[in-house]
Amino acid sequence: MTVLVPRHRTIGVRLSQEEYAALEKFCVESGARSISDLARSAIASFLKLAHQENALTSTVSQQALQVKDLEQRIERLSAEIALLRAASTASPD
Repeated sequence: MTVLVPRHRTIGVRLSQEEYAALEKFCVESGARSISDLARSAIASFLKLAHQENALTSTVSQQALQVKDLEQRIERLSAEIALLRAASTASPD
């Protein structure tokens, strides 16, 4: 079978006999073409998950900033309302 995307980099991992046997078994059970394909797929899934977690963290941070901004605006409006109430009760009509 022709490789559609040429591969130029390699990584090495040392495994015990038991780990390698379990990996081979999982490879067969999952229908992967090879341990390399299985490893690439697992790495791609890991990177995708990491990217999603980073995006979620960024979104949560942005929302936290928006909440803080809204809290500050509410405090200012509350202070203005208090000043208006004080001024309306202090001045005779």
